[in-house]
Amino acid sequence: MRRTGSRWLAACVGAFVLSVGAAHAESVDVALILATDVSRSIDDGEFKLQREGYAEGITSPRVLTAIQAGNHHAIAVSFVEWAGPDEQMVVVKWTVIKDGETAQEFAKMLRTTPRSFSGRTSISAGIDFSMNEFKESGVQADRRIIDISGDGTNNAGRPVTDARDQAVAQGVTINGLAIINQRPEGYFFAHTQPPEGLPAYYKNNVVGGQSSFLQVVKDFSSFGDAITNKLLTEIASNPPSRTTVLR
Repeated sequence: MRRTGSRWLAACVGAFVLSVGAAHAESVDVALILATDVSRSIDDGEFKLQREGYAEGITSPRVLTAIQAGNHHAIAVSFVEWAGPDEQMVVVKWTVIKDGETAQEFAKMLRTTPRSFSGRTSISAGIDFSMNEFKESGVQADRRIIDISGDGTNNAGRPVTDARDQAVAQGVTINGLAIINQRPEGYFFAHTQPPEGLPAYYKNNVVGGQSSFLQVVKDFSSFGDAITNKLLTEIASNPPSRTTVLR
């Protein structure tokens, strides 16, 4: 009887702790994972443009205005880099962004943290890793979004459509940022330029979920503007009602 009573008491205490934690979790409009490709087809110069583009986007006055216009006046963001099946890393941990100060702290980490990897391209592993990362957010979010950016097809790990479909089934939206890389590092042209074109590949295999969309970036030099526009669309309270392609 004592053991049964102890187990019952422990269960009640555990449930109480969980309920209190949920009640005190900060509410945000969006929990957003920026999951970026750092595979071998992206050279160091392109990598720097990519990081700087995210830093500029998250600190854009237009983006900050959009954040503050939301129901909760805040979003939570985590920055992940991925390459091959066993190469994923959290570069910037979950950060609640609600003003210029918090955005600048996030951008500083992006600008100063070294590159994580330079391997193959497993978009599927990037999605799977990001799904686990949501468990660490510590917030209550109205929407959960994985923002996948990359310059090539899935060439390692499990089929990307399997990872996408499982994420979507759990209520997560996956948006895509297809980067057109005309001069990939090494012999990767077929990887970055699939027969149907990279935008079509991303639309058919990567993007999915409610109000999902795809942004196409013509080159790395225009990455900053593309990220700003993408963040504005993701933060908006009335995102696209179906999968759309933005150029």
